[in-house]
Amino acid sequence: MNDDIYGIKKWGNDILDILDNGNIGLKNPFHPKNPPTDLIKIIQSLNERGISCPVLLRITDYLAFRIKQINKSFYEAIREVGYRGDYKGVFPVKVNQQAQVIDRIVEFGKEFDFGLEVGSKPELLIALAHDLSSNSTIICNGIKDKEFIHLAILSLKIGFKTILVLESPRELNLIIEVSKELNVRPLLGIRVKLTNKVSGNWSQSSGDRSAFGLSVEQVMEVINKLKAYNYLDCLILQHSHLGSQIPDIIEIRKATQEACRFFCEITKQGAPLEYIDLGGGLGVDYTGEQKSAYNSINYSLDEYCTNIVETVKYELDQSKISHPTIITESGRACIASSSMLIFNILETTNFDSKKTQPINNDDHPLLKNMIQIPEYLNLERAQECLNDLNYYRDEIRTLFRSGQINLPNMAKTEETYLYVINKIKTVLSSSTEITEELQVSIDNMADIYHGNFSLFQSLPDVWAIDQIHPIAPIQKHHIYPDRRVILNDITCDSDGIINKFVLKDGISNTLPLHNIKDNEDYFLGVFYIGAYQETLGDLHNLFGDTNVVTIKLKEDGGYQLLHEQEGDTISEVLSYVEYEPKDIINRFKRIVEDAVRSRDLSLSERKQLTQSFKESISGYTYFEN
Repeated sequence: MNDDIYGIKKWGNDILDILDNGNIGLKNPFHPKNPPTDLIKIIQSLNERGISCPVLLRITDYLAFRIKQINKSFYEAIREVGYRGDYKGVFPVKVNQQAQVIDRIVEFGKEFDFGLEVGSKPELLIALAHDLSSNSTIICNGIKDKEFIHLAILSLKIGFKTILVLESPRELNLIIEVSKELNVRPLLGIRVKLTNKVSGNWSQSSGDRSAFGLSVEQVMEVINKLKAYNYLDCLILQHSHLGSQIPDIIEIRKATQEACRFFCEITKQGAPLEYIDLGGGLGVDYTGEQKSAYNSINYSLDEYCTNIVETVKYELDQSKISHPTIITESGRACIASSSMLIFNILETTNFDSKKTQPINNDDHPLLKNMIQIPEYLNLERAQECLNDLNYYRDEIRTLFRSGQINLPNMAKTEETYLYVINKIKTVLSSSTEITEELQVSIDNMADIYHGNFSLFQSLPDVWAIDQIHPIAPIQKHHIYPDRRVILNDITCDSDGIINKFVLKDGISNTLPLHNIKDNEDYFLGVFYIGAYQETLGDLHNLFGDTNVVTIKLKEDGGYQLLHEQEGDTISEVLSYVEYEPKDIINRFKRIVEDAVRSRDLSLSERKQLTQSFKESISGYTYFEN
């Protein structure tokens, strides 16, 4: 078994397992000792239902379990530390706005008074359309207009605990105006910029240069205005966004400490603060390295919760201030593990060959030298052989460009190059210690596997910010992978590649995969994509949303299909970019009819071509078998 090549035991968080047949299995976190569900069998059964890859697979059990874990860890920390306040989590809707996701977050979070955080009017409408617990909160962040404020304040009358977080002094004027018009006192929060700046991909969202929140002087301006208008009693929450995907627990602790100092000082100004909202920050260990790095974290969930609760308790005890309810806005950590993208490999481009090349009398001397390289190839001389190989090929290419080498000899040169590369790869595969230069050369020789997915639609963060998601084949883990590859998506774009991968020994520029036989189904899984990826995708090359399936794992190792959402058809995607599908069909019909009129096309061919066009426009945007 080669289940550790991809580091699954490191980053899999006990939700993935390698089965005896070499397939990846999905473990039920609520019943960890029960048989895992074979992921290949899920894909096969979906295909039998007419649901083809690429498919976004959501597992409700992973979402429910993660919500329970976060709340349980905070409750345990509160008990152990002796904290005299409560904990109430909220889910930031922006992280994943899909209805099936939000519905289940509300469902699974109800017993924990789990609320929602919104940053726009559409998100507020989503929140108000859900039956939240009476003790949960709706946190309203972001820039707000009068309509937003009007709706938020009115929602108080039907039992929602909707808190308007002040992002600027201007907003307060608007809130007071609307409040007086409606004769309803609002619930207010104040967002304070912290001076602590955290590391990671989203460091710009923290520190005093953050785009959101109030500076120290603005905090005082708002407090004074609240006093002047007799609205200070409405200020019940302080919000301080620590950051996003914070890799280092020390940074979390320092930011929490600073937030507490503001909380104490604002309380001393007479504000009856009941909640301290510490925003996001709880990270996901995408690589399993357990270190302070862009795609990893150096702390556990329990450590995160304990550090926050302990810090809040200590700082508030120092100032003799009552313990408030702690709120965190953990989106990524809540949702990331619950979704995965499964796609098939369409074809491969291999950059080596096992086809030997004989020496002919009319071969160029440089070509003869290339063919003879395997005769002196060994591990110690691998770099020398590679240097010779590249030199001879480059010289022959120069001769070809000047007309001194004909096409057959040039073709034989390239074929020989691939053959010798294969020999060098074989020799190097037997060694665990090779030079950095050789490793770079090997990576540059990697095959390209073409996957049936759009990077820009399904994995936009990989393209935009070099986010690393664990990727592994979902079958053949009992067979050692014999190829090193990079992945190319289905779009016609040079940026549509993935060339950073999580392996057992760290981050690699290539991914070990298996040689694929003709007509063989070979599937890859991209894991931990539940956060942001569904929302941020675009229509590059007009590839739309993939098929989406929501499942629940059964105790006996099977699964129950809860929801199916068909991926975008070409017709739907065209409408997104202002084309009317019926109009396009009619345009095409006119072109076809002109061809019939000029006798370039028969009537039967017209029928066939028109039918093919109609079928295509109603089909899946991705490759279909």
